Amino acid sequence: MELWIPITIAAAFMQNLRSALQKHLQGRLGTRAASFVRFGYGFPIAVVYVTCLHLFAGYAFPALNLSFALWSVIGGLAQIFATMMLVYLFSLRNFAVGTAYSKTEPVQAAIFGFILLGEKLSAGSIVAIIVGVIGVMLISMAKLPLSWRNLLVALTGRTALIGIASGAVFGISAVAYRKASLSLDGPGPVMQAAVTLACVTTFQTAFMLVWMYWKDKQEIVQVVRTWRSSSLVGLAGVLGSAGWFTAMTLQQVAYVRALGQIELVFTFMASYFLFHERVSRMELAGCLLIVCGILGLLFS
Repeated sequence: MELWIPITIAAAFMQNLRSALQKHLQGRLGTRAASFVRFGYGFPIAVVYVTCLHLFAGYAFPALNLSFALWSVIGGLAQIFATMMLVYLFSLRNFAVGTAYSKTEPVQAAIFGFILLGEKLSAGSIVAIIVGVIGVMLISMAKLPLSWRNLLVALTGRTALIGIASGAVFGISAVAYRKASLSLDGPGPVMQAAVTLACVTTFQTAFMLVWMYWKDKQEIVQVVRTWRSSSLVGLAGVLGSAGWFTAMTLQQVAYVRALGQIELVFTFMASYFLFHERVSRMELAGCLLIVCGILGLLFS
């Protein structure tokens, strides 16, 4: 098994855990503050991670460059706004459906990867990704009677548009991070990904602190008061991001994000066991299609 596969599965699990914790915090902190804790409490761990790789694993620090800085800023800003859209989405639909809409990302990541990086996919991989996205669409329509009108609503309604936009911006972010990591002339993908993660989360923390100070200083106070729950979001977020960054340095973004749809399996478990939200047969069918798409992707 190629290394990027277990790394991606672990990253998907940690991302699902982070999203579940953010949903819990969203009602107490609001969308912007709940989004901030992912970065604010995560960047010190990312910095410690890089330091440990240097001191104990013997990895040298890669030389930074202008291309790295540019793509890191693009990816960091895109991830901030995509995260805010996703957290806001949780207040419109249940946890599983909110996450499902954002999982149109693999197709959009494939498009952005082709445009920005010139990456191409095999025919089998394209079919597998489409099967997974059909599964996502089934999940998004699960609470509606099957009809062309409801299909149109599922694809063009407010919730759908926010979710698809979130997936698109996450796709841009992922491609930018791969470009940033690959632009480093580093000792290997692990250190390149770790340095990218540390630099990006530090920038995101500074950007959002300035934003919250300008918009509502009280949000910063609330983030500090909820440090116990918020620090768990930061820990889960940075562990997941370390996995994503490493996997995307090893493999094309579209493949990594397609396999990352396994997060929805974890999401349904969290939705059912943690939030006691009902899961319908169509949602389960959509989840099965996503798993089939993932298996098809791996075998292709």
